[in-house]
Amino acid sequence: MKFCVVIMDGASGWPLPEHGDKTCLELAATPNLDKMAGSGYMGVALTVPPGMEPGSAPACMSVMGYDPVKYYRGRSAIEARSAGVPVGPGEVTFRCNLVTVTEGRMTSYNAGEITTGEAAAIIESLNEKLGSEQVGFYPGVNYRHICKIKGGEDTLKAVCTPPHDISDRPVADYLPKGEGSALLRELMKRSEAVLANHPVNRDRKLVGKLPATTIWLFWGSGQIPEVPAFEQEYGLKASLTSGVDLLRGLAGMAGMKVLKIKGVTDGLDNDYNAQVKGALSSLKKNDLTIIHVEAPDEMGHRGSVNDKVKAIEQIDSAIMSKLIAREGDDLRVLVMPDHPTPIKIRTHYAEPVPFLIWGKGITHNHGTRFTEGEAGKTGVSIEPGYKIMSIFTQN
Repeated sequence: MKFCVVIMDGASGWPLPEHGDKTCLELAATPNLDKMAGSGYMGVALTVPPGMEPGSAPACMSVMGYDPVKYYRGRSAIEARSAGVPVGPGEVTFRCNLVTVTEGRMTSYNAGEITTGEAAAIIESLNEKLGSEQVGFYPGVNYRHICKIKGGEDTLKAVCTPPHDISDRPVADYLPKGEGSALLRELMKRSEAVLANHPVNRDRKLVGKLPATTIWLFWGSGQIPEVPAFEQEYGLKASLTSGVDLLRGLAGMAGMKVLKIKGVTDGLDNDYNAQVKGALSSLKKNDLTIIHVEAPDEMGHRGSVNDKVKAIEQIDSAIMSKLIAREGDDLRVLVMPDHPTPIKIRTHYAEPVPFLIWGKGITHNHGTRFTEGEAGKTGVSIEPGYKIMSIFTQN
């Protein structure tokens, strides 16, 4: 049997009063997911353990079948692994976002959707002006980058806030604080001068785009623990496709094949058709493939109901249609968000998410649509959420 996991990042959420108290999953037209729900097995799973940050790292780790309580030690080092940045003893990493702060407020957590090419030029300048034997900056995808600090273990004690949690708020109250925060605040402050008249920013402002005004450091972590290979844990060779470094880093930790598919991005411009085609093609050599789609989460962070609904509908029309066309084949599918990203708060929240298992050997349990409410009605609840992989892959 072959297996396919579709992670609709951040797709679930809360009822929207201005839209008839429907969630984005309920508002979206999803005929393929609805058909799968009509013959599949549904329920909810708690992917973020109690007391843990409701981030994509522990949540996706759960979906992939790994206990985040046991293996999660921070997000930035996982992304560093994906980017090929070695993290040795005595070294720590921080996610380094390019952001836009205007008159003291977080105007844009992604620097006005800055491109990967533009950001790479800025990161190069940051290394020239601020880099040293102690501090280095490494380019990532779009606004997401890595800062590595040698001999700065105390910085991990600093209290840091992700910029997507403070959209439109004054940033002064959310700068790194407490023990170990001094160096982080210093780097953030010094970056403002580097970015102020940067050629990339001058060009962006000329065409009416937001400039990247500063770096924002958060999600600090040290070395990541070794995790058992997915094939060792589940007896299956696996592959993964994603537009973000985090998931590629998690796949690398688990010994999965990371698929390089042209056109796979983190936004609405993602080439969904190429992504599903490449993932299914990988099943010729692998037993399981994971398709991670970032777009619903990004649209949730932006607070856009219409764009989040559009992202969900794109997944249904381009990806789920290809999977449901394999009905009758020796294929089983798991589809679920990693965590909710409610429009109201524009960030992640720790609560159970809906899941749907469809295909070979699956018994229907009365679901009719893939929504939070329908999944909850089944009475099926998986906690801790990482056990879902064992349930999904059992014969």
